[in-house]
Amino acid sequence: MDNKKRYYVIKFLVMTILLLAIFVLSIGMGSAEIGVSQIIKSLFNSGDDYLAKIIISIRLPRILAAVILGGALSISGFLLQVFFGNPIAGPYVLGISSGAKLVVALAMVYLLGQGMVISSFGMVLCAFVGSLLSMAFVMLLAGKVRNMSLLVVCGVMIGYICSAITEFIIAFADDTNIVNLHNWSLGSFSGISWEHVGISTIIIVIAIFFSFFMSKPIGAYQLGENYARNMGVNIKALRIVLIMLSSILSATVTAFAGPISFVGIAVPHIMRSIMRTSKPIVMIPACFLGGAVITLVCDGIARTAFAPTELSISAVTAILLAPVVIYLLVKRKEAGHGTN
Repeated sequence: MDNKKRYYVIKFLVMTILLLAIFVLSIGMGSAEIGVSQIIKSLFNSGDDYLAKIIISIRLPRILAAVILGGALSISGFLLQVFFGNPIAGPYVLGISSGAKLVVALAMVYLLGQGMVISSFGMVLCAFVGSLLSMAFVMLLAGKVRNMSLLVVCGVMIGYICSAITEFIIAFADDTNIVNLHNWSLGSFSGISWEHVGISTIIIVIAIFFSFFMSKPIGAYQLGENYARNMGVNIKALRIVLIMLSSILSATVTAFAGPISFVGIAVPHIMRSIMRTSKPIVMIPACFLGGAVITLVCDGIARTAFAPTELSISAVTAILLAPVVIYLLVKRKEAGHGTN
């Protein structure tokens, strides 16, 4: 094993151990403090029934969702940064998450008004449609606006418009639905069920598999369109795949946890700095692990910092990750080039 591979293995091992440690710590944190021994007993159905119910029914699905959805959001951000060739591209910044939020909110309010409840698959489908609509609008602007920075600004404006419309929808929803809709629209892992975890895991694992399978053409695309064409890459097909994969990943996150800010932008930058490469075959698993760790930490802060009051996950991610993005972008500007 050469030095570079050994370096990657060590980094992945450290991140995995860190994730497992935070995972166990998160299960014990909350209004009811639970020790490691009780956690183990509860997992094997031999502990206190009350604490076991808290762990199995409430904390465990929430924590698993934070891991899976946080990792998915980070990979979505990485794919969008590759697609646009822009370091601040991400599902939240480009308005993709807001578009998904808008369509899900419309479907939820309409169906709840009819006395029906939207299914988990229906939420993902609505979020995916919203993501694609927002992405299509951004791509339409891309044909008119050649400046990538201006295009990102347009994406931000799309996000604000979608968020504003969503707020209007929530404002006119039935009183009994407003609280749940409002919490979800701000971003939260509260109320995640095992059904949500199961469906999101299946969708995300399939999307990540295809992303990993496309590592070589994505890597060639990073080196420029001409280089990718010379390597036999179908640029048009690859672009469609990148749009579809990033949209389904961010849509799944938004469907179950609402919009989560800055994770999709910051984590790919952090992982590039840690792994010292932009190669997709390394970055895709690194982004998943990094996104899982950071999202899990942010969710822990959101639910325990001011307990029993719970903060929205986006409020915590914005406070912690926005300064990181600013620092990394300034550092990148000073260096004059990215790391390859």
